[in-house]
Amino acid sequence: MKEVIKILLADDDADDCIFFREALDDLPYAISLTTVNNGVELMKVLMVDQDYNPNVLFLDLNMPMKNGIECLAEIKAHSVLKHIPVIICSTSYNSEVVTALYDIGADYYIRKPGSFHELKQFISKILSAMANKNLGQPSLKEFVLQP
Repeated sequence: MKEVIKILLADDDADDCIFFREALDDLPYAISLTTVNNGVELMKVLMVDQDYNPNVLFLDLNMPMKNGIECLAEIKAHSVLKHIPVIICSTSYNSEVVTALYDIGADYYIRKPGSFHELKQFISKILSAMANKNLGQPSLKEFVLQP
């Protein structure tokens, strides 16, 4: 029996969440997906439910109430949560913000793809790296994943 990969997706865009779930359904992994719609909800899930321990977090950068940078900083500063791989997802790209995210401890930065195929490629790269026990922060040069 395959081990179930627990993915936590924090994204305030309902369409992006549906797109993400459909991409997961097309991949050959056993996956349990939990979604939250803002940074406050994300931190509540991580802090309150001590039994919930996601294998990876896909974190939207621009969310209401608490943005991705604030959530990432809290996660990486917390002794129990800091081991969770965090993949930042955003429609925008700002090199200073990307460098700050890298310095805080994000594992990868992905520009939200415009196509379903590219989204599946990104997710597959991450899950494959996890399966091979090879997920961890790369060099800054390799931090931004390209399709």
